Amino acid sequence: MTGRPDFATVGPKWRRLGGRTVKLSVNGVEHELDVEPEMPLLWALRDALGITGPKYGCGIAQCGACTVHVNGLAVRSCVLRVGDVQGPVTTIEGLGQADALHAVQAAWIEHQVAQCGYCQSGQIMAAAAFLAIQPEPTDEQIDRAMSANLCRCGTYTRIREVVHTAAAKLREA
Repeated sequence: MTGRPDFATVGPKWRRLGGRTVKLSVNGVEHELDVEPEMPLLWALRDALGITGPKYGCGIAQCGACTVHVNGLAVRSCVLRVGDVQGPVTTIEGLGQADALHAVQAAWIEHQVAQCGYCQSGQIMAAAAFLAIQPEPTDEQIDRAMSANLCRCGTYTRIREVVHTAAAKLREA
């Protein structure tokens, strides 16, 4: 095994054909997948659709590397069964466009947050969802909202700065 379970050989045969057709709207594109409904959304995105922005970090919703939006809310795709998804899914690939980044993505680059980068897509998705409901956050609110997303490189101070910068950019827009 290489850091994540190989669901073809361990546990349920989530990748076997003959499951149920699951319909998903991901990044504005409608998909029909022939997968088991119990398959975690993370694996449907990565293995069935080739969308690799969300990362496998823990498989138990503790680290946040797999964070995506469902109906605009940040969710942990490693524990959400694909058959239970109700509403459109947005991943880091669909958050902004190359010529029009989301304010959080633009601020992330401006502040040069990433070190190793592994947790960054989950951090960005969590920050974007947070700012959608809290447009003028305090340091304490940012720390509380972002504390569920772990960064082994310790970029938390820069992440707080980014959230403030992105909030200002969103207010100006």
